[in-house]
Formats: sequence, C-alpha cells, structure tokens
Amino acid sequence: MHAITIPEPGGPEALVWAEVPDPEPGEGEVLVDVAASAVNRADLLQRQGFYDPPPGASPYPGLECSGRISAVGPGVSGWAVGDKVCALLGGGGYAEKVPVPTGQLLPVPEGVGLEEAAGLPEVTCTVWSNVFMVAHLRPGETLLVHGGSSGIGTLAIQLAKAVGARVAVTAGSAAKLERCAELGADILINYREQDFVEELRTATDGEGADVILDNMGAKYLERNVTSLAVNGRLAIIGMQGGTKGELNLAALLAKRGAVTATSLRARPPAEKAAIVAAVREHVWPLIAEGRVRAVVDSTVPMRDAAEAHRAMDASGHIGKILLKP
Repeated sequence: MHAITIPEPGGPEALVWAEVPDPEPGEGEVLVDVAASAVNRADLLQRQGFYDPPPGASPYPGLECSGRISAVGPGVSGWAVGDKVCALLGGGGYAEKVPVPTGQLLPVPEGVGLEEAAGLPEVTCTVWSNVFMVAHLRPGETLLVHGGSSGIGTLAIQLAKAVGARVAVTAGSAAKLERCAELGADILINYREQDFVEELRTATDGEGADVILDNMGAKYLERNVTSLAVNGRLAIIGMQGGTKGELNLAALLAKRGAVTATSLRARPPAEKAAIVAAVREHVWPLIAEGRVRAVVDSTVPMRDAAEAHRAMDASGHIGKILLKP
C-alpha cells in the first residue's frame, strides 16, 4: 500500500507519499480500506517531531479515517467485511489501509457520505469527552469555545446547541464568525479586535461561561479563569498558546472553579472505547437527525498532504480538511 511517511521531522515538505508494507489486523482488530482521512493539529506536531505516536500505534500520521472493512482479525464479532465505518485512530490514517481495534470503530451515520464521515471521529470524541463527560455542560448553561471555526469548534457549537446550551465563540475574522453564527453560536467575539473577557462579561450580564473549551493553553489561562462563571469548568485541549502559564488559585477558588486538561491519542484502548461508545449513543442519533454534521472545508489528495498541512498552518480554513487516497 501507500502511506504518508515522515523520514525526517520538518515542515510540510517532510511528508512523503511512499510504498510501505501492507498491515494485517491483529486480535480484536479489523482492516479498513481508507476512503478518506482528516488533518488535525496533532498531525502537524507529529510532522515536526514534537508528538510521537503512542506505543504500538502506526508510525504514519492520521488520527481518524473512514472506509470499508476489508479483513477481520481473530476475536472480532459484530463487524463484517464490507461494512462502512469511520474510526478513531492512534495513528495511520494517512494511508490506503489501516488496522483498527473494534472498540474505536463507528458505523457511518445515516445520511452521511463515506468520505465526509472521515471528519467525524476525532472531533466528536474530543468534544463529547471534554464538554460533556468531563465538564458536564447542561441545558441553559453557557459554553465558550475558543477557535469556533475549527473542526472541533464547529462541532462543539452544534452539539451544545442541540442540548440546549448558549454558545459563545472566538474566531479571527468576520467570515469565520459568520459561519459560527450560521451553526448556532449566540455570542461572536473577534479575538483580533475584541477582548473576549469583556465581551463575554457584557453578553452574560457579568456571569461568565459555565464551561470553556480551550485550545490555546498558557496564553489564555489567566483570562479563561477570569471568564469562568461561579462553579465554572475550564477544559484545556491544546497548547497553541504555550505550555506554561501562571494559575491564580485565589481567583479559581473565588469561582469554585475546576481546570482539567486532557488528550485523546494517548489514552488506553479501554478509555477510547468508552468514549467511542458514548459518542455512538449520544451523538450519532443527532447526526442521523441532521441536527449535527461535520463541516468540511476542503478535500485534498492524500499524496498532497503537505498542501493540506500548509492550509492548516495558515488557519484560513473553516471546519475539517479531508485527505483522499
């Protein structure tokens, strides 16, 4: 088969489309012929040598895919050759074939195209696990999403609205904010021109956000704590703004707030399987009803993954960038 390899870490040009050995499904795994994969920020970090795959995972980038099952390994039940699936991966999505533990498989939702489904696993699992399983967003509460026009952001807006929450977003342009509004965002903040702390305070009559989904990390830590409502929960899922920040414990105590930081890729298989099962139970029906969907910015040939990485680096996209073998 062919896959995107990284002979040496570096810029987008480090991604090389090469012939590699065909994988075989192991115990409890199926082999998926990949119809599409999707680009995530973690892939850019791996390309640069900053985010190695977890032990036992494929060395090729790619944290999600869609396709058809072409082989079934020992000990597998409930799945068959020919099934249309999408999957959460520890790696290997930038390839023509990838083995997947059955606990990380999802059926392609009703009404969703096979290629489009590649943009669902990572964002649905990230948002559901952080916003709902950890931060417990409830109807009537306010969610602040940083990077509202990203793949994760566009999905978070839709899920939060589907459960009856109010949604505030930050984004870097009027066009991105307009797209967030179309998806249901109630409070629109241009972080290049506005202070999100003040804008959120005004929009919520001084109460703040009950839950904040943050991809920036250190750069936003102090302002995020300031923006929390009483009993608010801050969920940190990225470090685009740095890794080390100062946490004012007095401010956090005054809010009776909580700060959590999670990653998805390095979780053990049982935890990933539990998240995937929860997504299938709670999110897949919303997708089948048409209330939630993947927002796809563009589709790029997988051999041209470098082009897709440059596009994500430039941050001009809205939603997911897909790769097609």
